[in-house]
Amino acid sequence: MRAAVNAVPDFCDRSVTRGAREDGRTGYRGRMVPLPNLPQDPDDDLDAYAGLSAERAAARARERGWTTVRTLPPGAVITLEYVVGRLNLEVADGIVVRCWKG
Repeated sequence: MRAAVNAVPDFCDRSVTRGAREDGRTGYRGRMVPLPNLPQDPDDDLDAYAGLSAERAAARARERGWTTVRTLPPGAVITLEYVVGRLNLEVADGIVVRCWKG
């Protein structure tokens, strides 16, 4: 007999996989734990960064309270973790073409 492809192994911590279905797939159906009191991102107009030079955009971001400013080339491969206070600038030929927080 073959095990289900997404079966929960016996050695797995069941507190994490609570809510596993009969077919072996997991899916927690309980309530989410409340998030801690995270600091707020600066109140800023992100669309205003498009068209600025990378240097001017970075200076503006720091003036507005962003703690980290990351410049990236178009199409850069990045991880999707969210960092409070970080502003991402996609820069082509020294000009910001896109901006997003996190």
